[in-house]
Amino acid sequence: MAKNRTIETQSVFAALVGRPNVGKSSLTNRLVGEKVAIVTQKPQTTRSRITGVITRGPVQYVLLDTPGIHAPRSKLDARMTQTAAASVQDVDVTLMLFEPAGDLTESEQRMVEALRKAGPAVAVINKVDTLRSFAALEARRQFLSALGVFDTVLPVSALDGTGCEALFEVLRPYGHPGPHYFDDDAFTDMPEKELVAELVREKALLFLRDEIPHGIAVTVTRFKERADKDLVDIDVEISCERKSHKGMIIGKGGQMLKKIATAARLDCESLLDTKVNLQCWVKVREAWRDNEHLLDELGFAKP
Repeated sequence: MAKNRTIETQSVFAALVGRPNVGKSSLTNRLVGEKVAIVTQKPQTTRSRITGVITRGPVQYVLLDTPGIHAPRSKLDARMTQTAAASVQDVDVTLMLFEPAGDLTESEQRMVEALRKAGPAVAVINKVDTLRSFAALEARRQFLSALGVFDTVLPVSALDGTGCEALFEVLRPYGHPGPHYFDDDAFTDMPEKELVAELVREKALLFLRDEIPHGIAVTVTRFKERADKDLVDIDVEISCERKSHKGMIIGKGGQMLKKIATAARLDCESLLDTKVNLQCWVKVREAWRDNEHLLDELGFAKP
């Protein structure tokens, strides 16, 4: 008679690091299969560490999507950079994403040197769908391999999914036996309020002029389910740094704020699987990105 075998569970924690706009959030969303991180073409879209969870049978993969590594220009930037640097200390393996061509930035070079001491790392060449020849890909692969830091170099496209499935097999050997840290049906550990705030900020990034979005922060001040109907009332505060920016966010006759709120509400209803009454307000908080107290108040925790 065959003996019952207990399947041993394991978890793999992996940090995704790299320069702004290299595709960390897009890759996180692709691997998770759900939208856990907002994505825009503007740099520094990700401001805090985002957790994505994928459970495949006995193996649970926990991805930590981090802010893009860059030279800090404000106290907020410094916290973001520290978050990315601290994340590589907390994981089993680091995935460092690279553009398919071009020189490394100074921030990238510093991260590569930090990874020499931090532990296992894998290089991921993203956006390979933009390359026109195998020779160009091979040249990039050889360049990254020659750095002597990465266990392997894997080409992927977060846009069309090329190579993404292979990442799970690459990550699996770095796991450690033990219970899963999250429910098997979970895809993130972010509270719904934070997800809603990020969706509103994403729409602001998409619709507003370049100089405004990075000067805004979004917080949810009310999140209440109605007892008598399938509806959630959500109040959101959009903080900006200047009165002139407040006027641009609201727009003529309130049209811009309405556009942001309407687009965000549709995403919130999809996320929460219920109707949403979303109200957005704009408040001026001068120079909040360089104010330690306001950074704490707005939820930008020190790593």
